[in-house]
Amino acid sequence: MTTSTESNTEAAVVPELRLKRGEDRRINAGHPWVFSNEVDIARTPLVTLPVGATVRLVSDRDKFLGFAYVNPHSLICARVMSRDPDSPIGTSLIVHRLNVALSLRQRLSQEPYGRLVFGESDQLPGLVLDRYDDVIVGQIATAGMEALRPAVEAAVRKVLKPRVLYWKNDSNARELEQLPAFSGPAFGEVGTQLRIREAGIDFVAPLAQGQKTGWFYDQAANRALLGRFLTRGARVLDVCSYVGAWAVTALKHGAGSATCVDTSAAALEFAKANALGAGHMVEVIRGDAFDVLKNLHEAGERFDAVILDPPAFIKRRKDIAQGQAAYRKLNQLAMNLIGRDGLLVSCSCSYHLEEEQLVTAVQTAARHTARFAQVIAFGGQSPDHPVHPAIPETRYLKALFCRVSRE
Repeated sequence: MTTSTESNTEAAVVPELRLKRGEDRRINAGHPWVFSNEVDIARTPLVTLPVGATVRLVSDRDKFLGFAYVNPHSLICARVMSRDPDSPIGTSLIVHRLNVALSLRQRLSQEPYGRLVFGESDQLPGLVLDRYDDVIVGQIATAGMEALRPAVEAAVRKVLKPRVLYWKNDSNARELEQLPAFSGPAFGEVGTQLRIREAGIDFVAPLAQGQKTGWFYDQAANRALLGRFLTRGARVLDVCSYVGAWAVTALKHGAGSATCVDTSAAALEFAKANALGAGHMVEVIRGDAFDVLKNLHEAGERFDAVILDPPAFIKRRKDIAQGQAAYRKLNQLAMNLIGRDGLLVSCSCSYHLEEEQLVTAVQTAARHTARFAQVIAFGGQSPDHPVHPAIPETRYLKALFCRVSRE
């Protein structure tokens, strides 16, 4: 952290961003976002601030609220990173935040795999860092954090000392912040694959061509539950499998066979390699999940367990109705493939789909297929994806473990 003298020197040159009367309530309650309509633009015009600039956020009564970075062109025009007047935004603050984030992850696991930084939940808004042993893969989603990228890189070097830091900045969120997409190493020589260890199982995944940062660490806790409900010798269908994490986990827990369904031929090749590396084999089917499930049903195929881990069907509020219909349809197609008594794992990473709505989708699907569904466990994102109590958006992943039987 910076000393008081250093902090006051930095703070003295930081421009001010003033809120309208009464608009500091949410910030005082712990929320880090400032919306453009909350700013007193008469006294502190947003348009005069450079994209990514650091500001001193103050109330209409001159109360210091925190240091934030700004994007005048975004609805969320400022994000608070520090509420300490002696700790302005800079490398020292980011080093401190990384050390705090690391201490939590070391409590959760001694192995260097998992999510290290989860944006606002780790007081580093707009930043994601995932660990793959001595390789760190990062994503930056906001203009303010992009402006801080050199400071982030310096902090990562100091705290984590990785061999490689690789930026995989290809998310849609960057478009909203008017940021270009790019991927490449900040430092170190990187290969084409990532190595992961989860629950004692070794996996490989693509880097540049992979989804997210290359792996879905948020599902690790849910995959750890799978063995509890899986019957030995089960025939398993892993839908939207990516590189086969669910399927291989099922095989390691005693499943007799597993089939992976995905639209990506490359991902399915990784799924086969991951199964082989674990001493098993998987069947693969390339195609759209809805079409494949329909075709399997028409062919009379039946499975003891079906796992649905689709991409987000609801990315914006206006997509809610259409997305809910998609979840209902996918669950219905899955239930048609379950025999007399089987397991359905139904997941959603759509923040805008509430857990109760996913339960409703499962129940509606059960009624349409003459099945009886019982939810036997609820799952969410792994603990290395902590939830910020003031930001509901940081709790996004839902997983239902359901026993499905014929009526």
